[in-house]
Amino acid sequence: MRDLSRRDCDLCFAQIKIQIIRCLPFQRMVRGGRLFFDGCYLRYDQYNFFNESMSDEDRSVCGSGDFGGDKTLFRKNVMKLVRNLSDQGVKNDGFFVGSLNRRNLSVYGLAQCWEFVNESDCRACLADSVWRIRSCVPKEEGRVLNAGCYVRYSTQKFYSNHSVTDEAAPENGDRRHLAVILGAASASVAFVMLVAAISFFTRKKLVKKRRERKRLGALLLTVNKSKLNFSYETLERATNYFHHSNKLGQGGSGSVFKGILQDGEAVAVKRLFYNTTQWVDHFFNEVNLISEIHHKNLVKLLGCSITGPESLLVYEFIPNQSLNDHLFGRNKAQLLSWEARYNIILGTAEGLAYLHEESKLRIIHRDIKLSNVLLEDDFTPKIADFGLARLFPEDKTHISTAIAGTLGYMAPEYVVRGKLTEKADVYSFGVLVIEVVSGKKNNSFSQNSHSILQMVWTLYGTGKLCEAVDSTLEGKFPEEAANILLQIGLLCVQASAELRPSMSVVVKMLKGNHEISQPTQPPFINSGSAEISQKSGTSSSQPESHTLSSRNTITESFIEPR
Repeated sequence: MRDLSRRDCDLCFAQIKIQIIRCLPFQRMVRGGRLFFDGCYLRYDQYNFFNESMSDEDRSVCGSGDFGGDKTLFRKNVMKLVRNLSDQGVKNDGFFVGSLNRRNLSVYGLAQCWEFVNESDCRACLADSVWRIRSCVPKEEGRVLNAGCYVRYSTQKFYSNHSVTDEAAPENGDRRHLAVILGAASASVAFVMLVAAISFFTRKKLVKKRRERKRLGALLLTVNKSKLNFSYETLERATNYFHHSNKLGQGGSGSVFKGILQDGEAVAVKRLFYNTTQWVDHFFNEVNLISEIHHKNLVKLLGCSITGPESLLVYEFIPNQSLNDHLFGRNKAQLLSWEARYNIILGTAEGLAYLHEESKLRIIHRDIKLSNVLLEDDFTPKIADFGLARLFPEDKTHISTAIAGTLGYMAPEYVVRGKLTEKADVYSFGVLVIEVVSGKKNNSFSQNSHSILQMVWTLYGTGKLCEAVDSTLEGKFPEEAANILLQIGLLCVQASAELRPSMSVVVKMLKGNHEISQPTQPPFINSGSAEISQKSGTSSSQPESHTLSSRNTITESFIEPR
């Protein structure tokens, strides 16, 4: 539809191209397909339909709710508006949007003919649409889906401010005269406010676009230099047009699909969500950061698509799914042995140590959790999802940043004060260690259970740490090694960030090359004192299902070490 911006048009077609596949001829009776979205229209067929303005498949689609006011007036307003739209649409190159207000009852509408329809056929198509749309009144919304044109009305404004005309129909001359006086009196004030508002929002939009162009320009340079670029069409075909059967999972920044390239290589393709203002940051982070790092315990970035209608990232395919799937999800039936758990913990620690201290770029992951640790066939762990990662400037002791991460894994100093250091990742790793050893989730924000940190700390104080080990192992584990792992987990989740060990020290502890000190008390989180205030109300959530953004306000109480 011509009221859409280029970006919204690209987004509409990115979605409609996926849905139109459902019309493919699985049965011989099906010869073509067409799909109407509120912003775009897509059609294919086995014959040249470009001169076709109407067909047997044309139909009207009405809303579900009836108009609650004066239905007679509503019908008159709707029919007058759509007639005006159809007349003006023919005169205005086949497109017109507008509204009509009579007796404080407003109706909005859009009429458009497709570009291949000539003027006479456009007039006939829109006239047919006006006749068809009568069946929708008194529904609050109605559409006519014809082969050569589209007409829609609604009680809500649904179009963008482009080629808009508002037709007012006052009851008498006095009301019109009063409107002229009021308009004249407020014109100067309105003009000043309008200019100020336009200047403010234009400047804000330009600054944002300039910043995004700068970042995307840097990305293009990085992509071209490193030969990471994939064509969008190649990745569409590889994933069978992002078919749901190929979907591997979904996170806070996008959904991931399995794809098979032309050479037979299996890959994972991530589609970034556009319904967040941080999508450019996610894309920049994952391409700019991961393309510079290489480690056996980090998921490898193979490339990306940056010039298509949506942003795509291409990773190596990890066949054995995530650690969360094996402990609590679809693969729970496949028991993780003690040796596998130890190797997963050690590999994850080595990957984090590389990010914090060994790579050219000092990186804080910010979202270490079970679902972001993927497993190879031999259970080698690989850290994934760098959408929330942050570079750590060498000249700063910490970064103050908008809260982002997953409840239950976030360090208290980061949640409460926004203080972000690599020790926030250490805390998340400590929670992960305790979850892997105990086979229990950290229900810090559950109303029905205590934090597993509290449970393990209590057992540590009574010298019964082994009681925290996953019962499904049926005692098939070395008690001393279990005590060591849980003690290291407690060291990592200490309330004081300064007391937590670095990840390189954690690796040495896991390998038996460093003394293990006595941990201090972790930040017990009282579920009754945890509150997440959002625009829509207050809620609490399990750690794996609630990812925070800067729009959330978090308050927590935690106990400092004695």
